[in-house]
Amino acid sequence: MGYRPRKTLSWIGALAVAVVIVGAGGASSAMAEDPQSMDTIATQQVEGAVLLETEQIEEYDPWEPYNEEIFEFNHDVFDRYVLKPVATGWDYLPDPVQESLGNAFDNVGMPRRLVNNLLQAKFRGAGNELARFGINTTVGVVGLFDVAKTWGIEKSDEDTGQTLGVWGVGPGPYFILPFLPPLTVRDAFGFIADTAMDPINYFVPLAASFGRRAGDSVNARSQNLELFESVEESTVDLYSAVRNAYLQRRQRAIAE
Repeated sequence: MGYRPRKTLSWIGALAVAVVIVGAGGASSAMAEDPQSMDTIATQQVEGAVLLETEQIEEYDPWEPYNEEIFEFNHDVFDRYVLKPVATGWDYLPDPVQESLGNAFDNVGMPRRLVNNLLQAKFRGAGNELARFGINTTVGVVGLFDVAKTWGIEKSDEDTGQTLGVWGVGPGPYFILPFLPPLTVRDAFGFIADTAMDPINYFVPLAASFGRRAGDSVNARSQNLELFESVEESTVDLYSAVRNAYLQRRQRAIAE
C-alpha cells in the first residue's frame, strides 16, 4: 500500500478508460455521460490530442491476481463476444433514439442522485434533481427529452460510494466482479445502496429490472464504440490503466 506515481491517460482516461469494461450494471454513475461530450473526447483522442500526465494515486490492489482474471473475462469474453456485438447492432438505431433512451434511463436514476446530494449537504444539487425530474418527466415526455438541460438545469450526479468517501470512509481494496464495472469495497457497498434506491426494482419483476439495466449498458456502449476502441488501441497495460483511471475519477469526485 502507498502512493505509486503512474503515467496514464489524463482526464480522458478518468472518464473513458474506466468504462471500457462496463458490465450489465454499468448504468451506475459513473458512466452515463453526455453523448456529445463523449463524441468530442473520442475525436480528440483519435486526433492524438490526448495528453499524458503523472499523478500520485493510491492503488491498493491486494487481490490483483483474482482481479486480473475477472477483468480478462469481462473484457475478452463478455464485452468482446456479448456486449460489443449487441451494441454494434443497437448502433443502427438513429442517434436521437439512442439519446432519448439514455435520457429516460438517466431520469429514472433521480432518487439516487437526490438522496446523495442531500446526504452531502449539496442542497442546490438536490433542488436541481427535483426540478429536472419534474420537468423531464412532464415536458420531456417521461424523460425521453432532457428539456431541463436546455433550460440550464444541469444534473448533479452523486452516488452512495461518493457519499461514504465524503464522510471519511476509505476506499478499501480495489476489486472487480463479473459483468460489473470496477469497484472498491466502499463503492461496492455504495453500489448495493444505489441499486436499492432504483424505483424500477419495486414496480417491475426482477427480470425486467435486469433487462432495463442491460439495455442501459448496451445503449451507453453503442454510443461510444469508437471511443472504447481508441482507448484499447492506445493503452499498453489496460488493466492498470482502468484501475488508475477509476481510482483517479473517484478521488476527484469525492474531493469536489
